[in-house]
Amino acid sequence: MTTSFCDDVLQNLSHLQGFAQRLAGNRSFADDLVQETVLRALTHADQFQPGTNLLAWLITILRNTYLNEKRREQRLKLFDAKLATTPSATYGEQEWHLHMRDVECRFGSLPPTQREALVLVGANGYSYDAAAQIAGCATGTMKSRVSRARMHLQALLERKHQLRDHNPHRRDIAHLAKIG
Repeated sequence: MTTSFCDDVLQNLSHLQGFAQRLAGNRSFADDLVQETVLRALTHADQFQPGTNLLAWLITILRNTYLNEKRREQRLKLFDAKLATTPSATYGEQEWHLHMRDVECRFGSLPPTQREALVLVGANGYSYDAAAQIAGCATGTMKSRVSRARMHLQALLERKHQLRDHNPHRRDIAHLAKIG
């Protein structure tokens, strides 16, 4: 391992951090993913082929680390009670905060392959071909994952709004005005 290789890895930290943050949805988990990715990259530097795309190699390591962690969690059947019970809060008139919280929450409930596809293509702006190469799948598969993820996310958001609008416990201002 050369100093140049270490410098090249460190130059990609901001890209890795952004990818990890969007993939994990949790800054602490994202930091752990980036740290583990850098550790694995430096440990296995001899497996990197000079002349190839270092960032793609690092993102592949990060992605595999993320998927391995999710599989481990699934095997242990951990449940994050804190996340499930986090109440929504309204900050003044800034409804977009609520909307973004809804999107983030629903995004987190997508299957990992769909989240990854949206992060690679939608958030990071990779082409379908580049995203497919990083994810280790065919371009058509990546296009399908992105399409399914967008439709799934839209359906989740619409369902949430329908439930909110049809909540029998929700008091309508017009109804209250008739009573008074």
